[in-house]
Amino acid sequence: MTSIEEAEDFVPAEHPGPDVNVSPVERAASITLGTALVALALSRRQTAGALTVGLFGAYMAWRGATGHCVLYEALDTGTAEDEEDDRLAAGGHDDVSAEAAVTIGRPPEEVYTFCRALDGAPRFMAFVESVQPLDALRSRWMARTPSGRTLDWMAEVIEDRPGELFAWRSLPGQPVHHAGAFRFRPAPGGRGTEVRLDLEYQPPGAPLVRAVARLLGSVAEYVVEEDLRRLKQILEAGETATTRGQPQGSPGCGAPARA
Repeated sequence: MTSIEEAEDFVPAEHPGPDVNVSPVERAASITLGTALVALALSRRQTAGALTVGLFGAYMAWRGATGHCVLYEALDTGTAEDEEDDRLAAGGHDDVSAEAAVTIGRPPEEVYTFCRALDGAPRFMAFVESVQPLDALRSRWMARTPSGRTLDWMAEVIEDRPGELFAWRSLPGQPVHHAGAFRFRPAPGGRGTEVRLDLEYQPPGAPLVRAVARLLGSVAEYVVEEDLRRLKQILEAGETATTRGQPQGSPGCGAPARA
């Protein structure tokens, strides 16, 4: 049987067929699985279901050889860029990604200071249960899914420009892919700060499994606008309803007192 390592040698760098939307590792795995299924179907060609197994195996082998997945194409997603390091722009991966902007009536430096204190994120980020800073760059995140499952991962700061930009992402090898970036700039007419938040969240599981889940509607879209609405309430009014549904009246976590 062809191993994944051996199969990688058969993955072409370029091909004249459909667009590549499958990562090299997943292509190698598809070739391995497809070859095995075709061999199994040939060895049992007299049994019921052998044709179905053979056809599926042939498709998987074709999927690996071409790097094109029909399901990914239908969902407008893919894993071909999963191994690239550019993970900040929302919409670049097969995960839940979102971006939104809001104008907050506070100076950029003040808004940046609040957002930079990651342990305050649970006050306005709906999916976050807690963030524990470990040092100047690393932190431990904990989140709860709509189904009640608790997930945790380590993250690192990848860019930090006070008053302008703050970005982070999960460390390599973590069970959850999570990345985010706050961008700050003065609002026209001295109205405060324009804040843009880009977020990506990819739950555990194989890419194909996540794609099927999205197709069936079991992956909820994340509404980042609601996060920014809560952030605006905290910074402008000094109070907000927390994401857990409990009223909170004290500024805390670096928020300014009520003007």
